[in-house]
Amino acid sequence: MSALRQSAGARRGAPRRVPPGPPRTATLGLLRKLAFDRLGLMTAAAEYGDAARIAIGPRTLYFFNHPDHAKRLLADNGANYHKGIGLVQARRALGDGLLTSEGELWREQRRVVQPAFQRKRMVRQADAVAEEAAKLVAGLRARAGGGPVDLMGELTGLTLGVLGRTLLDADLSAHASVGGAFEAVQDQAMFEMVTQGMVPLWAPLPKQLRFRRARRELERVVGRLVAERAARPDGDDALSRLIASVRREPDPRVGRQRLRDELVTLLLAGHETTASTLGWTFHLLDRHPEVLERLREEAARTLGDRMPTFEDLHGLPYTTMVIQEAMRLYPPVWILTRVAQSEDEVGGFHVPSGADVMVCPYTLHRHPGFWEEPERFDPERFDPERPETRPRYAYIPFGAGPRFCVGNHLGMMEATFVLAMVVRELRLTTVPGHRVVPEPMLSLRLRDGLPVNVTAL
Repeated sequence: MSALRQSAGARRGAPRRVPPGPPRTATLGLLRKLAFDRLGLMTAAAEYGDAARIAIGPRTLYFFNHPDHAKRLLADNGANYHKGIGLVQARRALGDGLLTSEGELWREQRRVVQPAFQRKRMVRQADAVAEEAAKLVAGLRARAGGGPVDLMGELTGLTLGVLGRTLLDADLSAHASVGGAFEAVQDQAMFEMVTQGMVPLWAPLPKQLRFRRARRELERVVGRLVAERAARPDGDDALSRLIASVRREPDPRVGRQRLRDELVTLLLAGHETTASTLGWTFHLLDRHPEVLERLREEAARTLGDRMPTFEDLHGLPYTTMVIQEAMRLYPPVWILTRVAQSEDEVGGFHVPSGADVMVCPYTLHRHPGFWEEPERFDPERFDPERPETRPRYAYIPFGAGPRFCVGNHLGMMEATFVLAMVVRELRLTTVPGHRVVPEPMLSLRLRDGLPVNVTAL
């Protein structure tokens, strides 16, 4: 049934069901959770059932936690739902890039960048990914036995290196400040979400000052990348395609702003999620030595001591299963927020026009109705030989619908190569006493990183 017919039914007097949820008297506690325990807030919402209504100050959040709900919101009626809370605030730094734009602008941006992720390009990109992974392994091996290593810092360097070589045809090693700048951007986005935009950006708070410095740094990096490419404009990588597309803008200022927005978004989305996924995977492997041993055996059997190629992806099925299970427990895109453009009905519940709506992969991937022992790390869930029994939208680590992550295949290839190459040569163990805590920002990061001791095999 279309949204129009559903709305017409409501006007004829059909009852409008409202999702259950905490009373308005719980607002202060909910605000505290929104600020300091966002995963706890989502987990608590899931205790009300597959749908919940959460009133926080002047906003009311509609939480949906069923595959059918995700399908309705993200795919079947996705045009009715624009990007929402969190990403709206991130637009101050990211602008109207692929992550935050809407409508015809988003469709044009997607059309321009999509060819950079085609299979024929991935075959060529595989060698660059393997070479960057080899640099990571060599760097970690050189520090074996020498004390703790900041693994997340190393993984961020790796993913920026891969991004630069595969999508921008650029060396990003000279722009190591990008990682820190994006941390400030995410901190600001979450701060504005919690304060609901009531604190002006010009207020001289330390967080605001850090954000303004980060924004200037991102502007500088983007300017350098574009200037360097001006000397060699021809190419079929993402940056070349972006530069060519904005030349068609009648107003040069609009073109420059659009190029800046799209490139900043590409820099963030192109490295953050893969680094987080690898960090969570190495953390889980340290706690499950039996899985690690099976991974190591597969890598040795398939790769031996050589570099992987694109064709080797088919020979690393267990490695893929491990990554998929890590993304089930710790999805890089942990929350998908939307704003309803017109009223709708989802799972039998009325959603008013203008409502803040959210689907949380973190809780959906732990739904006991679709996942047996959902808190257990079990890569066998994704064995391709097993019959598929779960609904398609029970597992959405890359989002779903038209806005499904455009770089998912490149990210999976990168994670697979890195995981296989690291485990066949090294053992990474978390420093004793370090507490691994999820940090839900624009992606699901590891708070305080992941310090590890490195042992060469």
